This record gives sequence, C-alpha cells and structure tokens, in this order.
Amino acid sequence: MPSRYLSFRCSVPWLLLLLQTLFLIRSFFGVPGADDIYSPSNFYSEFQDVNHMVIFGFGFFLMVLRRYGFSSTGFNFLLIVLGVQCSVLVEDCLVFLRAQQNEIGLKSLAKALVSMTAVVISTGAVLGKANPVQLIVMTVVELFFFYVSRCINRTFLQVPEHLALMHVHLFGAYFGLAVTSRFPEAPPGLDKSRSSPKSELFSMLGTVFVWVFWPSFNSILAVSKRKAVLNTYLALAVSAVAAFMLSALTSKDGKFRMTHIHSAVLAGGVAVSYTAHSIQHPWIAMILGLLGAVITILGSHCLQRCFNRALKLQDISGVHFTFGLPAVLGAVAAVVLCVVEKGIAKQWNDLSSLGYLIFVDVGAFCQTICTALITGLITGLILNIKLLKAVHVSKYFDDQFYWEFPHLSVGF
Repeated sequence: MPSRYLSFRCSVPWLLLLLQTLFLIRSFFGVPGADDIYSPSNFYSEFQDVNHMVIFGFGFFLMVLRRYGFSSTGFNFLLIVLGVQCSVLVEDCLVFLRAQQNEIGLKSLAKALVSMTAVVISTGAVLGKANPVQLIVMTVVELFFFYVSRCINRTFLQVPEHLALMHVHLFGAYFGLAVTSRFPEAPPGLDKSRSSPKSELFSMLGTVFVWVFWPSFNSILAVSKRKAVLNTYLALAVSAVAAFMLSALTSKDGKFRMTHIHSAVLAGGVAVSYTAHSIQHPWIAMILGLLGAVITILGSHCLQRCFNRALKLQDISGVHFTFGLPAVLGAVAAVVLCVVEKGIAKQWNDLSSLGYLIFVDVGAFCQTICTALITGLITGLILNIKLLKAVHVSKYFDDQFYWEFPHLSVGF
C-alpha cells in the first residue's frame, strides 16, 4: 500500500476529529442565539434555499471532470458541513479579541453558510489537484482570512454586514486562482482532465440548482428582500437568455456549447449581488445580467487562450470568468450607481462627501481582491509543504486515489 495513501488514511480522520471536538467544546460553553426570535417567519425557508444551493448546486456544478465525480460531490459536502462549524469557530476567535459574546443562531449559521461559498468557489480552481487534507486546511485558512477581510471592510470602511458578505464571489475566485498557481501544472492533453457527456450533464444540473436558489442567496440577509429577489431573478433570466444567444453566435457551427451555458447563466446573479437590494429600476438589473453574460463568454475565450497560458494557471472549473469577472463588473456597477444616486440626491454640491463614498466603495473592493491574492499565494505555498503530502501530477483528477471502486474488475 502506498505511503501517501497511508498518510491520507491516518491524517484525515484525526484532523476531522480535532476540528469536530473544538466545535463541540465551543457549543458546550456557548449560548443559543437570540436572533431567531427576531427572524422573519420565512427565514428558515430562505436558509434552506441557500443550503440546497451550496450543497446540491455547487456539488453537481463541480462535476466537470470525467473521473472525478465522487470527489467533486463528496469532498464538497464534507467541506461545507465542516466549514460551517469552522466559520463559527473563526468568528468566535476574532469576536473574543474584541471582548464580545458570539451566539449560535439561525442567522449566524446563515452567515457561515454564505461565507462557505468562497471556499466552494476556490475549490473549483484547485479541483482534482488538492488532496482531502489540503482541502481541509485551505477551508480553515480561507475562512479565517475572509473573516479578517470582512472585519476590515466593516470596521475601517463602514461597509454594511450584508454587502461585506457578498464579497464571497470576489474573494473566492481570486483566492482560488492564487492557490492553484502554486500547484504544478498538469501535462497538456491529459485524458483525465477532460469532461464527458455525463459529467457535463451533472454539471448543468448543478447550474440549474444554483440558478433557481440564487435569489434567496442574494436576499437572505438583505434589508429589502423583495427588491433583492426581483432584481436578482430578472438579472439571472436575462443572463440565461444572453448565454444561449452568445453561445450560438460565437461557435463556428452555430451550436450551443455546454461550457458557455453552465457558466454564463449564473453571471447575472453574481453581477447584481452588491446592488440587488438597492436597484430602484428593474431594467438596470437586466442590463447587468446581460453584461455579465457577455463578459463571462468573452472572458472564457480570452482568459483560457491568453491569460491562463501566460501565467501558467489551470482554472479547472473556470471560476475566474464564472465568478471573478462578473463580481468585478458588479463592483464597478455598485460604484457607478452610488455616484449617480448620491450625485442626484446632493445635486453635486458636496463633492468631497461624494468622493469619500467613492473612495470607500473602491477601497473595499480593492482590499478584498488584494487580500484574496496575497493570502491565496501564502496558502498555496503552505499546501505544498511535504507535511501535507501533495498529490503527484500523475494522480491529478482521479477518484481512484481516494475512493473505493468495487466495479474496477469489469473496467473503469
């Protein structure tokens, strides 16, 4: 039996036991949250929507590799249920430094689940390369740094809690790109790195799950929930139509490409994540959905052919053009809408106040990207130390290294 397999078999259960024990101790000395008393009656249904989206949606969304289906869904589920608990622990550590008491309630679990979206997105960038130990370490480290980034935005830049959480797409995409840049690149033309009709079908199924539940994701912590749901749905609908249209126009034979569809249909939800609660006119959300689909499909061509090759990046699930670029578009749109709204309200008399608002918004987005890139590079270096037993390039994108296959006797 290979020594690396023995290391996985020994280290993964003990690491999981340690983290689970820490959360049990924290729950024993903690208090139940009082926020459930003040939660609206339909908050649990929204929480369930986000839960379905993150577990079912992203679990199947990551099934893009023909021989990595077990790991895509299984590891995604493990990281989510473990990461939600770790997110509460990380928040406890930083709250303890401020001499405050943190409670466990439905809203705290909702914030932890939303925060886990950043980890799921980052996992898509290193899909098939990182072993379970590396993924668990990456989850804990990323949640810590994402919470630090949220604290900086909230404390120094006065960003509301809901908007600080909506940076998950921006942080997760660029953190994952920075991490995957530290992993050895798989040889070109590797058969295991390709997709199959079955894996593409399951990935599209996950896309549909994410698409359906995305309005709840954008509105679960928003003040104006109805407005957030309406604007998110319209943006998603327009981005879906634009995805099919642009996919047919950009292909040589006029046929639809599944890669375009399961990436670009989600662009509208990412693009309006910062402004869904504040957009007054639905046509603005529809324009953002259209632009999100355009930037996703065009970005998939340019990034994969030029940018990724130049930087030697292997973005397996395309998280850069699926989540990163639409999030940047949403950040720019948030600044523009802020300028227009505040400018009209103040009639351009107090330019210093308007300039401060612009500086705060731009600073929050730049801080998020810089923190994600710097901490992602550091995390990538940590994950490749000998202690964590990095997977050899020949073992990339293969379930057989981690899962039992009783049917291997008849072929795989």
